[in-house]
Amino acid sequence: MAKIAFILLCHKDPDAIVRQAEDLTSRGDGIAIHFDARAPDAAYRTIREKLAHNPNVAFATKRVKGGWGGWSLVQGTLNAVEAALEAFPRATHFYMVSGDCRAIKSAAHAKAMLDARDADWIESFDFFASDWIKTGIKDERLTYRHWFNERTHKRLFYASMDLQRRLGLQRSPPEDIEPMIGSQWWCLRRSTIEKVMAFRRERPEVERFFRTTWIPDETYFQTLVRHLVPRTEIESRTLTFLIFTDYGMPATFHNDHYDLLVAQDFLFARKISPEARELQERLGALWASDRRDFPVAGDGRRMFAFLTSRGREGRRFAQRFWEREASLGREREVTVLVCKKWHVAKRLAARAREVLDWPVLDYLFDEEEAAMPDLGGAERGLEKRNRHRRATLRLLLAQAGGDRLAFCLDPARFDILSDLHADRNVTRTLLIDVEADDAYLRGHAARVGLIGDATPEATVETLMPTLRQDFAQEAERIREADLPGVARLAPSMDEDARAAAIAEAFDCAPDQAREIARAPHLFDD
Repeated sequence: MAKIAFILLCHKDPDAIVRQAEDLTSRGDGIAIHFDARAPDAAYRTIREKLAHNPNVAFATKRVKGGWGGWSLVQGTLNAVEAALEAFPRATHFYMVSGDCRAIKSAAHAKAMLDARDADWIESFDFFASDWIKTGIKDERLTYRHWFNERTHKRLFYASMDLQRRLGLQRSPPEDIEPMIGSQWWCLRRSTIEKVMAFRRERPEVERFFRTTWIPDETYFQTLVRHLVPRTEIESRTLTFLIFTDYGMPATFHNDHYDLLVAQDFLFARKISPEARELQERLGALWASDRRDFPVAGDGRRMFAFLTSRGREGRRFAQRFWEREASLGREREVTVLVCKKWHVAKRLAARAREVLDWPVLDYLFDEEEAAMPDLGGAERGLEKRNRHRRATLRLLLAQAGGDRLAFCLDPARFDILSDLHADRNVTRTLLIDVEADDAYLRGHAARVGLIGDATPEATVETLMPTLRQDFAQEAERIREADLPGVARLAPSMDEDARAAAIAEAFDCAPDQAREIARAPHLFDD
């Protein structure tokens, strides 16, 4: 069975480090600790003293002062790896963790997973060809030498890079080295770690190159492993679950995230809040257990984004000034069918298409596969349609050769409704009231990817109140906005009342409105 040597980089909270080390070594695995040299010596002594009795704990013989983005993080890792190689000769795998990482599976499950696949688990994507880097400099990380830290000496960092650019001092990686990039949280086999350490001695010029790159903890091991190990023996993914917030920072998990974390297809998670003592204790007990039945939902990133974005719609998705587009025009008329149950609005739209002689579209701003006429490629992609919403509507109107258009909209997209009312065109809204029971809410959550077949029932129950509140608040926000031209359609209305609401929203003749109102099974689920 696999035996793990954990490589722990940490810099604070000595008591938490002690608890983490005790938890991870409780099943006979080892841990090698590098405690940042910038931290107080008293904190380091505390860790050494409290773990002195534990034979499965080792310490890096040399501590370095760490700094985000610099070589020091890689050096600290290498120092801990050297200590682990010597202290744990029976270790088969080396797993990189931080002080705020915790296991989200049992040791038995983790070792069975590692035994089942003879591979290294490390993200390893082509540095120059992939889009792994989302923000900031990219090629410049490698092609220029970085002697200053961007976080602590920002002016010197960019001045040095600019000077190298002007002097033509760009460089290339060593000729036979193909730079790779990925998460620093890896799990490598002992044979791979030994190859990496031997390569360091044989090819010192490669390490010299990476010592002056920017954020080498995302490139050094990733590049060397791909250079030294056949691709068929590399699983290009991390086994550590982490989420980044809207602001580019790692999300923090708290006591109420236990079920969400355990249901993810990962072995560890970061960052666990230092205040989440209950979560830490439960995860520590889980690691020490023999549990192996883990239904994996894999929905953590979608669900976290959903739950943390509540209350921000309308501000978070508001248009920036550079995204505003020209007006639709005073002569243009747009009818918006707002309904949370998409099948209800689609039935009404289908009936309206049969009766009216102008275009009535489905959820073109909500649904990737919404039926669209050929607009020369401009209609392709939900992101593009949303980014250029007014241009999309103008093209649709021009293609139809008229001044009237209707489409369906989810009430969560209040930003689009507000944008239309802020324009000079005439906007009419038909707010379709619907009721949602638990069965429908569950189906909705599954359709939008918030839950899956394996999502724990406790997680689903946690999600239901939020969904139910969303249904109510989204429609209420539209009512409270006091927008002009808003009509209401409800299941309780008789045919006359429905026809009157439809006539108001579509500005159509009474007989046409009555035909549309007779859409069969309109509110049926």
